[in-house]
Amino acid sequence: MFGPDYKAGCPSCSSIADGFNGIAVHLENHDVALTAVSRAPLAKLQGFKKRMGWTFPWASSYGGDFNADFNVWFTPEQQRAGIEYNFRREPPTPQVVATKMQDWTPQASENPVAQIAATTGTDIPTFMRDLPGMSAFVLQDGVVYHTYSTYARGLDGLWGMYQWLDRAPLGRNEQGFWWRHHDKYEQA
Repeated sequence: MFGPDYKAGCPSCSSIADGFNGIAVHLENHDVALTAVSRAPLAKLQGFKKRMGWTFPWASSYGGDFNADFNVWFTPEQQRAGIEYNFRREPPTPQVVATKMQDWTPQASENPVAQIAATTGTDIPTFMRDLPGMSAFVLQDGVVYHTYSTYARGLDGLWGMYQWLDRAPLGRNEQGFWWRHHDKYEQA
């Protein structure tokens, strides 16, 4: 959602996070804690959180292995060799980028991955070092257990906006990179 080199959060992840404020209190009253975790330093996260008007807990894993342990952060060397993501082996990043661009013109301005990376203030390889994921844990008898993880399209169920669009007459009606940080629509 927010790598250490980002200037702003990923707009896709931010769109998902826009729904967290409203549900956090309901989860808390069902003995479930919601916390977002990103690799950027805490000061960067707090600044963006304030800009977005979010109140949910957001922790920094900066300098730690948490994101790597759950296969949502990768080093440049891992990207060049290919990564394990979404329970499968992905090819080296240059091939991933080429695959993601195959249905788009080769101009960076029309490549949706490049457009999303640009909104975070990064290039494609830097942006793709931090990929989306969600994990659940339980604390039982003083021991933390990892109970669930999902990645990529597995997160669609958490994306409140998609649940509404999937029921609209034209569905998601996606055409390229159309979503923004919620404070940027008037500028689009």
